[in-house]
Amino acid sequence: MEQIRRLESEMDCLKNEHFAVPVICDSIPPSLDQSFHKDSENSGQKPVTNSSDEGKNQDSHPSKSDEVDSTIPKENFPNSLPRREREGMPSSSSSSKTTVHFDKPNRKLSPAFHQALLSFCRMSADSRLGSEVSRIADSEKSVMLMLGRCLPHIVPNVLLAKREELIPLILCTACLHPEPKERDQLLHILFNLIKRPDDEQRQMILTGCVAFARHVGPTRVEAELLPQCWEQINHKYPERRLLVAESCGALAPYLPKEIRSSLVLSMLQQMLMEDKADLVREAVIKSLGVIMGYIDDPDKYQQGFELLLSALGDPSERVVSATHQVFLPAYAAWTTELGNLQSHLIPTLLSKIEKLLREGEHGLDEHKLHMYLSALQSLIPSLFAFVLQNAPFSSKAKLHGEVPQIEVTRFPRPLSPLQDVSTIIGSREQLGVLLQLYDYQLEHEGTTCWESLLWVVNQLLPQLIEIVGKINVTSTACVHEFSRFFWRLCRTFGKIFTNTKVKPQFQEILRLSEENIDSSAGNGVLTKATVPIYATGVLTCYIQEEDRKLLVGFLEDVMTLLSLSHAPLDSLKASFVELGANPAYHELLLTVLWYGVVHTSALVRCTAARMFELLVKGVNETLVAQRVVPALITLSSDPEISVRIATIPAFGTIMETVIQRELLERVKMQLASFLEDPQYQDQYSLHTEIIKTFGRVGPNAEPRFRDEFVLPHLHKLALVNNLQIVDSKRLDIATHLFEAYSALSCCFISEDLMVNHFLPGLRCLRTDMEHLSPEHEVILSSMIKECEQKVENKTVQEPQGSMSIAASLVSEDTKTKFLNKMGQLTTSGAMLANVFQRKK
Repeated sequence: MEQIRRLESEMDCLKNEHFAVPVICDSIPPSLDQSFHKDSENSGQKPVTNSSDEGKNQDSHPSKSDEVDSTIPKENFPNSLPRREREGMPSSSSSSKTTVHFDKPNRKLSPAFHQALLSFCRMSADSRLGSEVSRIADSEKSVMLMLGRCLPHIVPNVLLAKREELIPLILCTACLHPEPKERDQLLHILFNLIKRPDDEQRQMILTGCVAFARHVGPTRVEAELLPQCWEQINHKYPERRLLVAESCGALAPYLPKEIRSSLVLSMLQQMLMEDKADLVREAVIKSLGVIMGYIDDPDKYQQGFELLLSALGDPSERVVSATHQVFLPAYAAWTTELGNLQSHLIPTLLSKIEKLLREGEHGLDEHKLHMYLSALQSLIPSLFAFVLQNAPFSSKAKLHGEVPQIEVTRFPRPLSPLQDVSTIIGSREQLGVLLQLYDYQLEHEGTTCWESLLWVVNQLLPQLIEIVGKINVTSTACVHEFSRFFWRLCRTFGKIFTNTKVKPQFQEILRLSEENIDSSAGNGVLTKATVPIYATGVLTCYIQEEDRKLLVGFLEDVMTLLSLSHAPLDSLKASFVELGANPAYHELLLTVLWYGVVHTSALVRCTAARMFELLVKGVNETLVAQRVVPALITLSSDPEISVRIATIPAFGTIMETVIQRELLERVKMQLASFLEDPQYQDQYSLHTEIIKTFGRVGPNAEPRFRDEFVLPHLHKLALVNNLQIVDSKRLDIATHLFEAYSALSCCFISEDLMVNHFLPGLRCLRTDMEHLSPEHEVILSSMIKECEQKVENKTVQEPQGSMSIAASLVSEDTKTKFLNKMGQLTTSGAMLANVFQRKK
């Protein structure tokens, strides 16, 4: 109102001067439009302070004209930004502006009459919006002031889905507005613009924040943007906390360095420890990685290491993945600059692994082992880059002339760009020059005075090989982890390094020669995880013919030495399991086994027969038919009975996994010869092996094979066992029969088979258990009673899919008793796993 009075006073002066009836500019919309298009900077307006009625009720949804007007500041902003240094300058005084003249009506009406006449034009200058509409900004500052007053009223009336369209307006106003309080309000609006911003909306807000930060500098970023982040650190919506976590990383380059390593680091640490949302913690980890790339306070090194361990141990796979992709490489780069990579970071992780192995003699924490070992694996590129950058030839690595090309397969595929050696070095061209000098140095000049590489050869490798010898060879996960680690290490450091530095150290420890057959030291190391990790982690790095021959020869030697010294085969089995997971090695493994099939020693042939069982499941049926079955048929007619018995598990696995009818018939005939040939009538070991195999493969084998072969022969074996006079053998066979029947009870069994084979077999088994194991006898009696009752009532249900007969034959009480007893008995883990496995 004060402004209006001032304008009216000026109008009176103009009337007296020109002797004409004035037309009030800010009360006639056509004149307002005309004046804007003629000369918007000559309206004679002065800067207007913030209106005092912002708390009044907001107007209803904006009209079409409001939407059109809202584009005007956007068009002016690009011209305003370069002139921001003048934001504090006052606008030009009215005396310096040219007065706008309007056509004078050739009438003699009194001014009062004109005024009264114009009052019938319905205009509103009394409301907040009317006040804003009736005046036009005449400078950058007044535009900013106007936007600062209007935006808080515009934002709530814009659809949520379209509010990101306001981000440029809000940011430009917050950037150029002269009042700190108004800037704070606008930034508060920015961070609260969208209730739950999605990924694209958050990216837009972050882009704006970065643009704001570049424009205003570190002091205002600290004073104005960071408080907005801090306010929302515990917001109830994860999307808003996600915005905070992402902002910390995006703004890191534009903050004062003291704030990066103090306030921002503390904020991220708090969110990592306290936030329950995986997505938020993932964003925190990525922002921590960015912070690690800008931090330069060595006192924060230990805090960074503790954060790294917390991140690696996070329960969320997303968080752990982000740690390996972003945080760990960034932290490793800082560690390298501080000179702590070989003196602290890697040795500390190794010592934690050693401590785990010492404390885990009765139960290793495999999760923690994976955590530390995967961290070491992610550090391999940083370690190799450090070795190259500190090599004797590093000063000679100049880019001139033709740049050496790097083979596409020279390095393992990096988990992220930050683990790419060329990224760490600086460029692929620079890396190519360094690699050429590296290979030449290793091949011709050696490692003298090359401290960083000597540390790898003389400290890291021996410690790793010692650790490998301590892990449990039967732990498939541990063997796989260490195998992948050595594979990546050897591939990263190259073939020359692998052949001249890695392989000799393993070979020195393994000492493969027949002289060591009776040596406890020699045999001991061959039974450890050193064997599978050397075979699958080192010898598979390169696949040229000579490399494959070396791997075949190593596996043949291990199989021979373990067999001749009667040592456990776990290390050889672990090698076959790890290699068998890759079809590229199936032919190679079959070559190794054929060496065993034709070996002169029955012990080696027996080992080869047992190893076929591990290989059958992963090999395609063509190889099974062409290579596996002929080898097993050969072994099944071996002069030594132990070799023949050793083929039974492999035959059983074929019955479980193969679907070719002809192949199944060949296997079935071979098993039938074992069961029906008189020469095997008293072979207790053979019968035990067959019963164990039937129990393992029966539930998953083809139903016809199970019905026509497995169940009738189990019945016969149960009958024969009733006549066994040696109680120890009788109990052993009965226990294996009990496990087999327990596993087969999960399958659908027809009424005929139930009456003719299943029930009679159970009754024979109960006869044995009555005298030898009353606990088993109770369970068997319950099962028999239920089966008989169902058969008598003829209510044996038809199977639905793979419905378990146990569900229809055994009452709830009997099932509970059966399961409780099964838990107390000395039943193998594999058998118990099969008890509840559905048939295929």
